[in-house]
Amino acid sequence: VQLQASGGGLVQAGGSLGLSCAALGRTFSMYTMGWFRQAPGKEREFVAAIGWSGGSTDYADSVKGRFTISRDNAKNTVYLQMNSLKPEDTAVYYCAASHIVALTTTPSRYNYWGQGTQVTVSS
Repeated sequence: VQLQASGGGLVQAGGSLGLSCAALGRTFSMYTMGWFRQAPGKEREFVAAIGWSGGSTDYADSVKGRFTISRDNAKNTVYLQMNSLKPEDTAVYYCAASHIVALTTTPSRYNYWGQGTQVTVSS
């Protein structure tokens, strides 16, 4: 499956931004989907994941209560709504797809990756 993330940009602290990740492929609904981010000089870190049906989700502690992951299998798209953004949320955000049914926070367990989209939060 090919993934293409979009929606990044520059926003002030406290603001909101929505990311989208479109998948090319007829088996999108079979994948666990995740969002990761990587700030300069740091390792890629887990942000959120969602199960194939959308009924199960998981979030990093740092984004709980502020970010919401969702998916629309009819549109082959996964979303990340980010509210109350902080400067420390600044990073390149990546969407990823995993064959593993259970939600996973480990990057190596994701099989396909999008190209990344930059999110910059100014203070």
